[in-house]
Amino acid sequence: MSEIDLLVVRQAIEPYVGLGRSGLLPALHAAQRVCGWISSEVAVEVGRTLGVPLADVHGVIEFYSLFYNHPVGRRIVRVCTDVACMLKGGDGLLAQRCAEHGLQPGETTPDGALTVEAAPCLGMCDLAPAVLTTENGRWRVGEGALRPQAPVYGVSRLLTARCGRGRQTTLAEYGGYEALRKALKMSPQEVIAEIKAAGLVGRGGAAFPTGVKWEAAAKAQGSPKYVVCNTDESEPGTFKDRVLLMDDPHSILEGMLIAGYAIGAARGYFYVRGEYAYMLPVLEAVMASARQAGLLGENILNSGFSFDVEIRLGAGAYICGEETALFESIEGKRGFPRIKPPFPTTHGLFGKPTVINNVETMCNVPLILRMGAQAYRNIGTEKSTGPKLFCVSGDVVRPGVYEVPFGVTLRELLDIANGSPVERLDGYSVETGQPDNWITNIQAILFGGAAGTFATAEHLDVRLTFEDLRAAGLSLGSGVVMVFDRSRDLRQVLLQLGHFFAHESCGKCYPCQMGTQRQVEILERLAAGKSLPGDFERLQDVGWTMTDASLCGLGQTAASAVLSAMKLGLVKIGDGSGCGNGW
Repeated sequence: MSEIDLLVVRQAIEPYVGLGRSGLLPALHAAQRVCGWISSEVAVEVGRTLGVPLADVHGVIEFYSLFYNHPVGRRIVRVCTDVACMLKGGDGLLAQRCAEHGLQPGETTPDGALTVEAAPCLGMCDLAPAVLTTENGRWRVGEGALRPQAPVYGVSRLLTARCGRGRQTTLAEYGGYEALRKALKMSPQEVIAEIKAAGLVGRGGAAFPTGVKWEAAAKAQGSPKYVVCNTDESEPGTFKDRVLLMDDPHSILEGMLIAGYAIGAARGYFYVRGEYAYMLPVLEAVMASARQAGLLGENILNSGFSFDVEIRLGAGAYICGEETALFESIEGKRGFPRIKPPFPTTHGLFGKPTVINNVETMCNVPLILRMGAQAYRNIGTEKSTGPKLFCVSGDVVRPGVYEVPFGVTLRELLDIANGSPVERLDGYSVETGQPDNWITNIQAILFGGAAGTFATAEHLDVRLTFEDLRAAGLSLGSGVVMVFDRSRDLRQVLLQLGHFFAHESCGKCYPCQMGTQRQVEILERLAAGKSLPGDFERLQDVGWTMTDASLCGLGQTAASAVLSAMKLGLVKIGDGSGCGNGW
């Protein structure tokens, strides 16, 4: 590169010099925006400027799928081929886009104008098949749309009241951060007690009591303390956080502020998945309006409490949804999960006490403070309190985000998602429009996402609560409910799930690194109708080895869907039929 080109790179990464190693990801994003890709010369310049060893710079570039160390097109079209989009023709759309330009997936046109590639889940399963386009460093949904229009349905509409309008909620519409004002009149201990009394548990899948987590971080020794909002929503089938981020981001920011006050933190981080880069202007505008109103920054509302937030953009790594891998990414490293203990509440981001919650959890915090813990508990059940967002996709008439109180049944949720009898006749493959006919067409329902478990029509009367789903052997996970009708080949579904985990395994621990590869090899044979004697036992052995021996949740759940399909007899092995009872 010429000295002039390197000068442009230096100017692009200048804002991150003071961050040192933790500025590596934003610096690489900035360099790639101006250069289109990250050459060896650019990598050297970034490493020299930030004081990061060159080997570490290259390690980070090669770890994240949205960083390129080779030339790519000025316009990159990413077509999702994960399960929900596969059901709606994502593979055909990818083939069509490639054929139009004489390309294979991942190739670039000779003039360097266009690259077309397959992408894992883009968080737009309700809009399948999903496409994400980058052109000269600018991101947009589809190949022309500015933002995804989200169908939002529900009974409660407590969290999603301001969602689904196709635009961001302004500060004036949101209000004056009533919950934060109330919290600042309480002691931090009283705020934590209120969250504990409400029974709020994490909505990202682990269901850990939020108040207990906050209390541990508040009591932990060490300073400074941090609040992190995990917005790395990458679980296939999950898109609820996208809706909240795009339509009601003030509720998330208010939740972070209350968390910061409760644990004694002065700084927070939004960690946004790389595929959600088009949301950055929304978050930046929200933070700017809050700061101008005295709700963010120094001495908030003249209370003596100061708190500010920094946005960090990921770069395409599902593993960074795991909390400790996310910390590593913010710190400018590859997203490898850490061994626990120690836990984030004592040794989290930068080795300091940290609270990390996902988007939906953060949105529940202002709701609790506004309505009070007891009123919040009155929604849902004794052990599963409050409202819950479900991401319904697949073979339903109305895919979208559904907000319901904990305790409704799966049947009630899917009856709403399958619309009126007229809608079913027009948009769903059933024989008549009778109200319950969609039930006879269900082959399977995937709960919790790629890391979840399968249900059948026999589970329709299970209540959607942590305790009832656990008793039924189902995982609530991130709130995914993906429906497959009887026309679907579940062998292909399992194969796609297997490919996802094989692609996303970080490779740090051997059981997951090798297990996901062996699993997908067996699933490829199954999908081709060429299963070998003993494949049933091999899948079980590989699955339970990953479950028992993997370091983090990715490997521990990489076989969950496959094992549950085996348990329910959803796929036959060895006869090429793909569907039926037994293996």
